Amino acid sequence: MPISSSAEPAPPGLPRPDPDALVARLRHERAQEGRGKLRIYFGSNAGVGKTYAMLAAAQRERQGGREVLVGLVETHGRKETAQQLHGLEQLPLRELPHQGRTLREFDLDAALARRPRVLLLDELAHSNAPGSRHPKRWQDVQELLDAGIDVWTTINVQHLESLNDVVGGIVGITVRETVPDQIFDDADEVIVVDISPDELLRRLKDGKVYMLEQAERASRNFFRRGNLLALRELALRRTADRVDEDMRDYRRERSIGTVWPARERLLVAVAGHAGDDALVRQVARMARRLDADWMVVYVDAPQRQHRPRSVQAAVLKTLALAARLGAETATLPGADVAEALVAFARERNASRLVLAQPPRPAWSPWRWWGRSLPDRIVQLHPDIDVLVLSGGSSAARTEAAPAAPLRRRPLPWKGYAGVTLACLTATVLAEQLLRIFDPANVVMLFLLIVVLSSLRWGRGPGAWAALLSVLCFDYFFVPPRGSFHVNDTQYLFTFVLMLGVALVCGQLMARLRHEARVAAERERRAGALARLARDLSGALTQEQVVEIALRTVSGVFDAQAGLLLPDADERLR
Repeated sequence: MPISSSAEPAPPGLPRPDPDALVARLRHERAQEGRGKLRIYFGSNAGVGKTYAMLAAAQRERQGGREVLVGLVETHGRKETAQQLHGLEQLPLRELPHQGRTLREFDLDAALARRPRVLLLDELAHSNAPGSRHPKRWQDVQELLDAGIDVWTTINVQHLESLNDVVGGIVGITVRETVPDQIFDDADEVIVVDISPDELLRRLKDGKVYMLEQAERASRNFFRRGNLLALRELALRRTADRVDEDMRDYRRERSIGTVWPARERLLVAVAGHAGDDALVRQVARMARRLDADWMVVYVDAPQRQHRPRSVQAAVLKTLALAARLGAETATLPGADVAEALVAFARERNASRLVLAQPPRPAWSPWRWWGRSLPDRIVQLHPDIDVLVLSGGSSAARTEAAPAAPLRRRPLPWKGYAGVTLACLTATVLAEQLLRIFDPANVVMLFLLIVVLSSLRWGRGPGAWAALLSVLCFDYFFVPPRGSFHVNDTQYLFTFVLMLGVALVCGQLMARLRHEARVAAERERRAGALARLARDLSGALTQEQVVEIALRTVSGVFDAQAGLLLPDADERLR
């Protein structure tokens, strides 16, 4: 349904809408100003009553005083459908000569000149006759919408481009006329017209779908009960996907953080631990039993940046396995793993979050203090169910473990050495500044060193800079100078406050450094994709496409790449 352009106040007790979502919504509405509305009557097959339902709605509009014009409607000899045309004005068809015959097509120019409030144009996937301005009818509809004319049309599920191969595999017939899914997704309103396969077969037998001779041939081929069941399921699922996307947009625009369990959706978090592959397989079986959508994500947090290559390779392997099993995969940037998972779960309306429980040694500090990742997620998002699974049997975990043993991250000695030198330099400079300023002002110099060290070398050196700054200030500038003994206990409070402020500033700068690096990497990849799209739009031959693809892939991944193409016998060479 169209969305009103007036801003709705937030109900009491609910968070205020996201400003970014509101801006995006206003921009979309501004782009849609003056554009017509598209209504699609959607069904699983011919004969379910799409055209009849469209004409019945048009009769109600006409009786309500709204101008309705029939651009083209195919009755296929159905008496009930033809009766619905009574009283509706019909646009004369355009005659086009083709190979000694005269073809009758929809007259786009006449419709644009007439500019009705509502135009009925049946069979959106129809291919226009040679000599028409556009090769496809959906392109005619786009021009009508741009002119501000509301269009009502019909389409079957087998004509959607993304489902064309699926339908061909089910019914054994390749449908040549297709419509881009974007047309369906951008429609302002989709009305599903559905009847049971048994009722459709009775209509076919009674001659209410095709003429009797054509109906008998269709019942032996396309109109088999198994085909109709499969097409009906595809149509309902595709409509559910669209409704689910509309619901997510609504929740995003109004900043609704609670999960609406209208559809089962599982979110799986992997971390490169042994057993992640077994966990993914286990959740894949769970998703099939629940008939649920599922997603597998990895949070690229700062503390995971310097993990061994074997762990990073294990993560990529797990994500690839999840994609082969039918999951949606993603890598999420974020400074905090729990917050990143919660934000993604709210955005995608995930009803359950599945985590693996890695084995913990008996001396693990998490056993004695602090909150684990599942506990933090429950605290941040109490509406989501958190499932902690073992990730399979111990044998499976052993088999999935990385071949190379995990090694501790090597200490960045250059960073620590640089921090030490910077603190000593600041101490010498502070000795000179004490002749002019008070010791309280000199503290700011050490804080500056902490901030710059965290920005340059990261969290660890930043924390060392904070501690070393406090020690230098105590040893060189607090009476008695030249020792760590403190005569005035008030300086203890100064030291604690100075250390706390330095650590907080250092961690914030380290997080900013990480987010800047992630943003730069994402910008680099987005730029590569934009250049790929630009270059491919100008490619005319297969050799040009291959050369552009290999150049782009090699540049993005900084690796050698190869492309295998099938020959005439569908063999890779």
